Amino acid sequence: MPTVSPAFSVIVVAYQSGPTLARCLAGLTAQSFRDFEILMVDNASTDGAPQAAAAADPSIQLIEPGANTGFAAGNNLAAQRALGRWLVLLNPDAYAHPDWLAQLAAATARHPDVRSFASLQLVADEPGLMDGAGDVMTSAGIPFRGGYRRKETPKVFEGEVFSACGAAMMVERDLFLGLGGFDERFFCYCEDVDIGYRLRLAGEPTLLVPAAKVEHVGSATLGVRSDFALFHGTRNRVWTFLKNTPSPMLWWSAPLHFPVTAGLFLLHVRRGDAGPVWKGFKAAFVKADLDPILASRREIQAARKAPWTEILRAMAWDPVAFFGRRIIIRPWRGRRSSAA
Repeated sequence: MPTVSPAFSVIVVAYQSGPTLARCLAGLTAQSFRDFEILMVDNASTDGAPQAAAAADPSIQLIEPGANTGFAAGNNLAAQRALGRWLVLLNPDAYAHPDWLAQLAAATARHPDVRSFASLQLVADEPGLMDGAGDVMTSAGIPFRGGYRRKETPKVFEGEVFSACGAAMMVERDLFLGLGGFDERFFCYCEDVDIGYRLRLAGEPTLLVPAAKVEHVGSATLGVRSDFALFHGTRNRVWTFLKNTPSPMLWWSAPLHFPVTAGLFLLHVRRGDAGPVWKGFKAAFVKADLDPILASRREIQAARKAPWTEILRAMAWDPVAFFGRRIIIRPWRGRRSSAA
């Protein structure tokens, strides 16, 4: 008999995720919407948690690449094997509310022309605080999570955001693979912003579904301000800007991007963790790595479908909107012209 493919393929990439993984998977078990498969990638963990989880639940498809391939490559590997029309990415330290997938499914029915969706993320251990209401990109090319650690409010409405946080996002599989998936050179950090930007350039919007909620710990494995996170976050933020900013915007965006980056560096100097930030910034311009990034830029910009004015409209125009973690959601009124 033919096998019926699931509607959703939920992907969990685990690395030393033992303290949170069981609760993450329990949240999936409790979902009211059942038409999904689970693919779990173990990035060479030593805690045995992924293997134990797969042994306890044979429906989990465990993928073991044999090395720590990073968040980007791990998701790409699972996406290739997924059977669902929709890829639903969930961090192992994100705990889905029981109707999370049902709310995302309902959103696809309300918006059949949208192919990328973001969830509302709440702080797992501090009730009433948001962890993110969509990702925001400033006019200076600095991304941040809108509403991070701000009080949850009913004013967060279903609408268009710049991009989705990879901790709990949904994207059509064919679209994701057609764009090449996550950029594996990023390893982790900002790879979600990068593909969100590429979706924008391709004329594909992202909608926030505030009723689709997860509780997120955030950097449970590596730490929010670990040297690893600061290095990769800094390097990858620069690469995201260089790869994706449309050429008509560069003449005024670059003079904003680099002074704002310098200002952020001074904040790290005051905080005493500037070393890995400086290393990440320098690494972004190592020729052997920068040349392929610039080659990717030429390909991405040549294929751009959305007008640069449409990209700008989706941004926070204030170059320092990340102060206060401003929420930027725009009413969704359907697709606009795709003339470049």
